[in-house]
Amino acid sequence: MKLICGLGNPGREYERHRHNIGFMVVEALLSRARAELNQEKFQARVGQGSVGGERVLFLEPQTYMNLSGRSLADAARFYKIAVEDILVIHDELDLPFGRLQLKAGGGTGGHNGLKSSVQCLGADGFIRLRFGIGKPEGPNAKERVAGYVLSSFDDGERRQLEEFIGRASDMAEVWVREGLAVAMNRFNRRA
Repeated sequence: MKLICGLGNPGREYERHRHNIGFMVVEALLSRARAELNQEKFQARVGQGSVGGERVLFLEPQTYMNLSGRSLADAARFYKIAVEDILVIHDELDLPFGRLQLKAGGGTGGHNGLKSSVQCLGADGFIRLRFGIGKPEGPNAKERVAGYVLSSFDDGERRQLEEFIGRASDMAEVWVREGLAVAMNRFNRRA
């Protein structure tokens, strides 16, 4: 079984924010897997489906971003899912909007959801699908990061969002069906 976890914050007020792109990609994957998040456990919304004949557990932690690793680790332990069979989908400030990248392990880049995931899993070897959201530019850009990730996509970004979410879903599907190396070779080239 594989585990696909989208990172985000619970609640309608955060629904379409940049920080919730992980939830948006999971929602797109659910329809492809004919699945739904029909259970509440591990402090998360949970559902199971099938992608390419492989069983997949879908997870949206409901703990807020900085504690999301608790849900992920509890689900992984309960279902005995190895760290390398976990895909975490998250927003990435260090990639331009719409740039997508798969990678195994690595640092957290200051992302609180990733920090929590590494800490609670006790390992950093899980797979990441990094969804580029860009970052604020200009003076005081660093101070504006929190407000930026907790803001909605602008009109131009919204027009492209569905296409990028579709591509991220394709990446996750290929990872499940054919493995990380194939998925990375196919999708990590610059568009």
